[in-house]
Amino acid sequence: MKHFQYFKTDISGIQLPEKFTFPFYYEPHSLAKIATEEIQEYLESQTDFKHNFGLDTSKTDSPIGKMFGVLIVQNQKNEVGYLAAFSGKLADKSLPRKFVPPVFNMRTEGSFYIKGELEIDKINAQLTLLKSNEHYLCLKKSFKKLTQAIAEDLENQRKKMKLSKSDRKLRKKKSISVLSELEVKNLTKKLMQESYNDQFFYKELLEYYETKSKKEGKEVVVFENKIALLKKERKEKSNYLQQTLFSKYAFLNPQKELKNLLDVFNDPAIKPPAGSGECSAPKLLQYAFANDLKPISMAEFWWGISPNSAVRKHKNYYPACQSRCKPILTHMLQGLKLDPNLLLENLSEKQELKIIYEDDVLIVVNKPAEFLSVPGKEITDSVYSRIKEKYPTATGPLIVHRLDMSTSGILLLTKTKEANKVLQSQFINRTVKKRYVALLDGNLSENSGKIKLPLRVDLDDRPKQLVDFVNGKNAETDWEIIRRECGKTRVYFYPITGRTHQLRVHAAHKNGLNTPIFGDDLYGKKTNRLHLHAEFIEFFHPSTNEKMSFTVDAEF
Repeated sequence: MKHFQYFKTDISGIQLPEKFTFPFYYEPHSLAKIATEEIQEYLESQTDFKHNFGLDTSKTDSPIGKMFGVLIVQNQKNEVGYLAAFSGKLADKSLPRKFVPPVFNMRTEGSFYIKGELEIDKINAQLTLLKSNEHYLCLKKSFKKLTQAIAEDLENQRKKMKLSKSDRKLRKKKSISVLSELEVKNLTKKLMQESYNDQFFYKELLEYYETKSKKEGKEVVVFENKIALLKKERKEKSNYLQQTLFSKYAFLNPQKELKNLLDVFNDPAIKPPAGSGECSAPKLLQYAFANDLKPISMAEFWWGISPNSAVRKHKNYYPACQSRCKPILTHMLQGLKLDPNLLLENLSEKQELKIIYEDDVLIVVNKPAEFLSVPGKEITDSVYSRIKEKYPTATGPLIVHRLDMSTSGILLLTKTKEANKVLQSQFINRTVKKRYVALLDGNLSENSGKIKLPLRVDLDDRPKQLVDFVNGKNAETDWEIIRRECGKTRVYFYPITGRTHQLRVHAAHKNGLNTPIFGDDLYGKKTNRLHLHAEFIEFFHPSTNEKMSFTVDAEF
């Protein structure tokens, strides 16, 4: 079994875990960490393949970081070893022996996929020739010019008709006071005839231009019909190729039951996301089940430069993605005993919600870390539910703003609908002053600055956020250093906007501070908690308009 790898490190004293890793939120088992270290050591010196991970500045080709994974397995002889895999494809399209093969290799010589790609390439070549045809471009330009001239002439004619109508209305009005009844009647007839003449002329002009436009655009239509037919053919071939490809990606589970991508996602209205089945986790489990290897534990890590949009840190561990991997792994892990889903463990019931100020319309609380602001799908305990239970007669939405589940600190709530509306308007108009304190996992070279990185939700991996300069919402953060502490940096954050995970992404992203918040399980490394705290807030009281401010020190 060429892909089964024995540990170089002595693991005889390490106890095997009782349950398999919950892949969407985990702390790697010590065996997975050792296997990861051995694969990373290999990656640092390997010559088996060529791929620019962005770690060698002398390379000139485009750098692309990549997710790798390790799966601790036990063979039929009860020997413990591991498998390794990478997500997607390597730049040289090789399949190094060190890593398990893909679930389905679409690029084997003579495969249906390569043939289908070649057919689509031919159509693309035909489209390129048609779209760049000089005669077509000349006709198109001439027709566009004619269309614009016709539109301008018709617009001018409509303006003339409008002026003529106003003139007729004025003439008729004046005639009533100076002409006899018979003369007014004759004038009215004349004015009506003028109106009919204008409308008839416009109708004739419109028909003339339609005929002319149809005649002049005839050749353009011939070209565009050819282009449309080719596009339709390309779409049909592409859809067929994609559906066939989806059917070829078939995944095993411990019972050796096969399900392809179409069965896994099981919704004809929703196509499986691009790259489904190409991540390292399905590759690893597929090889294990196909070769009667028992999965023990797994981990995935990032190697190389971070993408421009997402936050990925070199050598950091990451959970399996939600959109592509969750449906696949739900099938593949059937029958395996998994570690508990720590995300659903409602630890907040053990925590106290401290009210630091209260009056007839306003409540200010200090929200603990790992405690929801509002109820979630799985967890109902939250700031909202506890306040609603304590004040059952309170009206309105109660919650004025939110803090991430992992973030601790000051949160405002209201007892009346009117007070909520007033405070929300202050947040919308950005008159509320907020200050957060955070401990960053590294040293910063500068002492202060501003971060402008627009954000949107990662549709493939909710609730994570991406930096997106095209579709993202504006997000701004001012920051300054408080002090540097033993390889870490304590900072103040002053959010100008209030986007989801704004401070976490602005801290971790390579174009932000490039230094994650200590304990950030989404954009950095998990520890006992996220070291981010809403320390200070200043606003105007919704009833008295008195300026109010509150400060609650962080517990870290």
